[in-house]
Amino acid sequence: MPMLDMPLEKLKLYQGITPKPGDFDAYWEQALEEMNAVDPQVELVPAAFSAPFAECFDLFFTGVRGARVHAKYIRPKQAAAPHPAVLHFHGYTGHSGDWQDKLQYAAMGYSFAALDVRGQGGLSEDVGGVKGNTHHGHFIRGLDDKPENLLFRHIYLDTALLAKIVMGFDEVDASRVGVTGWSQGGALTIACAALVPEIKLAAPVYPFLSDYKRVWEMDLAKDAYVELKTFFRHFDPQHKREDEIFTRLGYIDIQNLAPRIRAKTLIGVGLMDNICPPSTQFAAINKMTAPVEVEIYPDFGHEGLPGMYDKIYTFMQQL
Repeated sequence: MPMLDMPLEKLKLYQGITPKPGDFDAYWEQALEEMNAVDPQVELVPAAFSAPFAECFDLFFTGVRGARVHAKYIRPKQAAAPHPAVLHFHGYTGHSGDWQDKLQYAAMGYSFAALDVRGQGGLSEDVGGVKGNTHHGHFIRGLDDKPENLLFRHIYLDTALLAKIVMGFDEVDASRVGVTGWSQGGALTIACAALVPEIKLAAPVYPFLSDYKRVWEMDLAKDAYVELKTFFRHFDPQHKREDEIFTRLGYIDIQNLAPRIRAKTLIGVGLMDNICPPSTQFAAINKMTAPVEVEIYPDFGHEGLPGMYDKIYTFMQQL
């Protein structure tokens, strides 16, 4: 079989090589404290889009550092209350998408929320305010500043705050909430489930933002990871700070968050993925202590995985 990365038997044992900061747990506890101190000022605005069996809203809330964050929110018109909910996170640079492809969950009697990641393609606000590079790329935003100013720290907290908000709605059963997404959305799925241990089910697909040093060593700091090369070229051209930089990236490395997950997890992996290499994904998978089922696609890369959406939809019916 053609092979891009390690053999599957080695992938199942791989533990990642990006350093984990010594104060990682304290870092995220402090981050959650900051998030919990925020008044989210939740606003539900009826959307122009409508469906016969669902109510559609633009949901706005205030996240950490004062950013106004947007998500699409759909709830079924006739369903048992409280009922399950599913949260969805989009791919890198994208947005929450159209309304119609979210109605499948309302048809099942679930509420559904789709986040717009701050500063990307949707309506969420990026308040900025960091030293260093702001020209291109989000996972290096704040990398030359204090660790608590990393942009993806704030983005991960947005996913957690959205979950808390949706769990607090009268129509939602907080004990029956699932999260899902592909690529960046897969990373945010893992981050959300890690930061909100009440999440019941998680379904990430080929998650991004894992084991940055492995990406670098595989010479795959291109495409979605190109900003890693950009950062070194502009800010550390001789790699004198390489250990410091990779350690700091460890704060927003999902493999380090993965052990916190309590949700039952379904994950899709393409073994020919040269965007988010399989080893980086298994670095996170192998650290999960909750039940996890891995769907392997040997001949597929960072692309559509046949049947995966159906598997996720069926999986979420367990809620």
